[in-house]
Amino acid sequence: MVSPFLDRRHGTERCIAEQLERFAKYPDTEIHLYAQHVEDLSNLVRYPARATGTIVWHKVSRLPRPHLFGYLWWFLANRLQRWWDEKVSGLKFDLLYSPGINAFDADAISIHIIFNEFYQRVRPRLVRNRNLTNVHRQLYYNLICLLEKVIYRQRNSLTTISAHSSACLLKFFQRSDVPVIRYGVDTEAFSPASRAKRRDSERASLGIEATDFCLLMIGNDWKNKGLDTLLDALSGCREIGFTLLVVGSDDRRSYDEQIRRLHLESKIRFPGSSPDVMRFYAAADAYVAPSLEDAYGLPILEAMACGLAVIASSRAGASEIILDGQNGFVLRDPEDPRELATLLRQIYSDAALRIKIANAATRTAMEHTWDRNAAATWEFLTAALAQKGQRQTK
Repeated sequence: MVSPFLDRRHGTERCIAEQLERFAKYPDTEIHLYAQHVEDLSNLVRYPARATGTIVWHKVSRLPRPHLFGYLWWFLANRLQRWWDEKVSGLKFDLLYSPGINAFDADAISIHIIFNEFYQRVRPRLVRNRNLTNVHRQLYYNLICLLEKVIYRQRNSLTTISAHSSACLLKFFQRSDVPVIRYGVDTEAFSPASRAKRRDSERASLGIEATDFCLLMIGNDWKNKGLDTLLDALSGCREIGFTLLVVGSDDRRSYDEQIRRLHLESKIRFPGSSPDVMRFYAAADAYVAPSLEDAYGLPILEAMACGLAVIASSRAGASEIILDGQNGFVLRDPEDPRELATLLRQIYSDAALRIKIANAATRTAMEHTWDRNAAATWEFLTAALAQKGQRQTK
């Protein structure tokens, strides 16, 4: 397994961590993880230690920023370290598994974002604002797009997390053999009971009045998550006594002018990130995700598991599990604040509908667990190993 880092605060890395912990329990399985940083992963031992039921971590060195050079170093360093372990230490791996573009020689790749698709959407914005940061981002995105075109057209096994992403793989790389394995959720940690138990204390800790209707949005890169559209929509919903929690890591200063112009200063909170994300779901009355592009959007599924009514962008992969008006709402155009404002008013004004939607959302989330995700991924990896064996015998 090769991944720059693993933790439980990011969607891709959370998915891989959940998978590896389950794979380690399978009989006759030995897992080696090449990563630069790992946290909050159970049964982890540092190489050269090896034991049944563990994940063996080979720590790969890393360079500090800028990100482009750090990525190039990661790509080279993990390959050199694996070569050394094979040639000198005698390690022989049956299968190399990677989330996205981390190695030229990966046998199986789970794709969590398609940069060729993503870059098409963000490129106009980067070109309009030609500062040093955006030039760096363009160079990085161009490199990843080039590597995608090379690696995804090889004879390797691919899987992705949404039907939309699968269609993009056909469009950009002519790959029609890509199964969809959607994200899962921990339905014990994220549940209506957990939310109800913590609701009063978390609202008090966040300074949310009992009468406030609390909206929640979670994610980094708030431009892509649709915060601009959400603020514009809320400015037209002044009859709603709302508080918006914007959770994640980004530069809030870039929104100060828009918030002042829309007179929303007292309505918006930026509490930062927290490893205990459940505190935000507990405080919320509804979850809003008007993202411009999101391969999946794990917080959407977590919010559904918690029994929150959800508004999800049609450009988020998680919207594929939502039946509009039944277990959530699908925002057709995430750049239309009027459409979003209409949905916000509907969720706020109709408590009976909100409860009905929330109950159906919880039932849907219970069908999408990490156990299901890991079992489907294991089948995918087993098939990839068989295909590798067939190619080697030809």
